This record gives sequence, C-alpha cells and structure tokens, in this order.
Amino acid sequence: MKLGKIEKVDLRKVWEHEALKFTKWLAKEENILLLAEELDISIENIKPEESAGRYSVDILADEVSTNRKVIIENQLEATDHKHLGQLLTYASAHDASIIIWIVKDYTEEHKQAIDWFNKHMPEEISFFLVQIELWKIGNSSPAPKFNIVSQPNNWAKTLKKAASQEKGNPSELKLLQQRFWGELKDHMNNKTTFSKLSLGRTPRPQHWYDISFGTTKANISFSFNSKQSRISCELYIKNDKSIYDKIVEDEVQIKKQLDDDLSFLELPDKAAFRIIKTLNCDPFNEEEWKNYFDWLIDNGEKFQKTFKKYF
Repeated sequence: MKLGKIEKVDLRKVWEHEALKFTKWLAKEENILLLAEELDISIENIKPEESAGRYSVDILADEVSTNRKVIIENQLEATDHKHLGQLLTYASAHDASIIIWIVKDYTEEHKQAIDWFNKHMPEEISFFLVQIELWKIGNSSPAPKFNIVSQPNNWAKTLKKAASQEKGNPSELKLLQQRFWGELKDHMNNKTTFSKLSLGRTPRPQHWYDISFGTTKANISFSFNSKQSRISCELYIKNDKSIYDKIVEDEVQIKKQLDDDLSFLELPDKAAFRIIKTLNCDPFNEEEWKNYFDWLIDNGEKFQKTFKKYF
C-alpha cells in the first residue's frame, strides 16, 4: 500500500487577509464548530466584526449552556503585545467570560501571560490560546487543525462550581457521573462497529453529556438522572420554533423510527424545544452500565440519522 505524506500548508496561501478571509471563514457555522469541539464548548449567536467602542472584535458569540459572552481574536502571525491588549479591551467592552486568541504562532512570554490569567482570574473567566494550522496529504484540500496551547483547568472549575451549588456531599455524585461519561466514551471507542457519534473531548462532573450535531441550532444530549432513576437521549433545539414545527409535522413517521415513547416538549416561553426518549433504570448500578452505554449509543445514532435532515 502506498502511503501519502502529510504536508504543512502556509496559512496565507489559503487566507490572504485575516479579517476578510480567515474571520469570515471561521464565522461560518460548520467551521466554528470545529473550534468549539476542540475547546469542548458550545457556541451560538455568532457575530463577526462586532463593535467594541472605537474597535471591532473579530467574533462575538454566546456560550450555549451558560449564555456567557465569548470573544475570539484572530492573528495569522505570531502573538504580540498589541493583540494581547486588544483581547483585554474587547473582553472588557463585552463583559466576556470566555476569551479565545487564535494565532499562527506564539511566544513563551504570551503563553505564560494566558496561563497567569487562568490561574489568577475568577473561575468564571476562561482564557484560551489556540494555534491554527493547515495540513494536506498529497493533492488533497488543506484541512484546518486547532491546537490548544493554553486553557483553564475546566475539570477543577466545573467540580468546584458544582460542589458550591449543591448541599450535602455532591462531589461523590458528580464524580460518579463524570466516570459514567468517561466509561461511555471508552466503551464507544472500543466497540467493534464504528459509531458516527462525536462525543465531547472531556467528560465533566455533571448529569448531561452533549453530542456534536454539526449545527449550533441544536444538540443531542445524554443524561444521567439520579432523582428520577433513568437515563435519556434527547434532541435539544435552541429557540427556533420553525425547526421544531417541521419536525412535529413528521411526528408519526419519526415515532415509527424511534418508537412511540418519544416525548415532544415545548419549554416555557418557547425559548427551547426538546424531543426526548428515556429508559427507566438504576443509573447507580455499575454492573448494568455497559447495557446503558449500548442503549445511549444506539439511540444517539438513531437521533442523529433521523433529525440531521432538519438542519
């Protein structure tokens, strides 16, 4: 078998102009999802070249689960003091909590600065330094690759926040849920049959686990519900009734594919919509976890295949 050779591509050969080419490319839904998946966050309401006083931030967006503001500053060169200053200016102008600096290359001094921010800023503030690269094999089209250079300690922050918001001894439950998701991910990767599901990078200590769906308008989510003794798979549609209405029109056909126990739910004020399938069980019974994993993976794949066409 003849193997190809991986070659690095000059960024400027694809994106001649940072603002006119690269920022516009990144702002497209399918492209910013590549970045979001690498950072293990969900992004929506993407606005390129948003005003920040006399200046414009490259991209302004919202983080889905917390509605925190996200800013992205692009630099198709090595990091410099000017862009670091702009990053802080834009963050203050938009009261951003997730600050992302995408660069071609970086100096150790600027990496240390971002590390320092993550160490000393409040836990709600997260800084990311990300290197963008382009690679190709033979005559293939260049493919982007995002490399995280510096990031916050998300696990520690999430666990600390979860512990502070619940009474009693929540850490044991949260850690159990994190282990459940971690073993689910390992189970899927070890399956002999290939799965098209794309699980998040880092299992977190929380009761849900989002699945990348190729759109910012919705996501597939698994849940570990200890209070109601069940696990579930759901499609969560964010503030788009037109999509939900199209799906409801096909409810009969969809239930034939996913079974009659499928529930269609409009959340209060129609801010979001859920289509959910549940399995009554004991999530704490670790001897049954592999069966639960198979159920989640099977239904996740069915949800992805059934609902993909609506987006």
